[in-house]
Amino acid sequence: MTALPAIDIAPLLAMDDAAAVERTAAAIGAASADYGFFYAEGHGISDALFDRLEAVSHRFFALSEAEKAEIAMAHGGTAWRGWFPLGGELTSGRPDRKEGLYLGEELGEGDPRVAAGWPLHGANLWPTRLPELRPAVEEYLAASVAAAEALMRGMALALGLSADHFANELTRRPTLLFRIFHYPPGGEADDLGVGEHSDYGLLTLLGQDAHGGLEVRAADGSWIAVPPRGHALVVNIGDMFERLTRGRFRSAPHRVIKASGRERLSWPLFYDPDFAASVDPLPVPATTRLLPRWDGADVHAAGGSYGNYLIGKVGKVFPALAGKQLRELP
Repeated sequence: MTALPAIDIAPLLAMDDAAAVERTAAAIGAASADYGFFYAEGHGISDALFDRLEAVSHRFFALSEAEKAEIAMAHGGTAWRGWFPLGGELTSGRPDRKEGLYLGEELGEGDPRVAAGWPLHGANLWPTRLPELRPAVEEYLAASVAAAEALMRGMALALGLSADHFANELTRRPTLLFRIFHYPPGGEADDLGVGEHSDYGLLTLLGQDAHGGLEVRAADGSWIAVPPRGHALVVNIGDMFERLTRGRFRSAPHRVIKASGRERLSWPLFYDPDFAASVDPLPVPATTRLLPRWDGADVHAAGGSYGNYLIGKVGKVFPALAGKQLRELP
């Protein structure tokens, strides 16, 4: 059974050892091309913070349906935040066997993006019965964003660009979407927590508890298990990074199966381009080994702003809400 590579990204956080930075960037480039997935260790998120977030996430999902529904996504408006129930989210048109909480960068009414009415930007919804959830999420989000910025430095160097290439342009003002997912036990034997899919954006940093289930599709069509590796993050390339790199970095399909028979928690951060940015291919050579996509789509044909592209994608996840709460930018 093939296992994903594990990469210590601490040199990219410190940026004080040129040789170590170069080796780390090369390893990231190879993993992004071969698998589109890898484990990131040395990411700077403490074990204590992981444990705190896990404990408070369990307490949130243990609330009654009525208490969670007080912050349902229907109350989130264009910010697209809040709780959804088991089976409420669709992947490729099929309900997932999970419930979750949609969160993101906390933006007040004075933020120009919120004032302009941009979808997927705004304030989070927090449960009044669980005040400890907000500080745990905000501390974890800040630490995981710092890890994402370090990874983006490595990605840039792996592509022969300056370390700050993305920070100066595409992710100067990134779109930050954070989720807490709860996969309960039970269901039918062939139920999937999440069906086969690829991520829409740039980079995903996934924290997961001790109960596995994530699998990634290898280039030969087989499935590779991605079991927990302590508190290592699972990093994967999204569709827009595949587009940016002309196929050099691979956006691999993945899914969540029922592996342990126990409930499972995960915490993905989607670190995406500026909402108003145009995701144009980089000046890098195109790959000669483009693989057929699982859904037949062509991410290399996408155009326009990243925000409008993203709205079209997330609207299919909650179609009943999309018409009321999402609109394209002018």
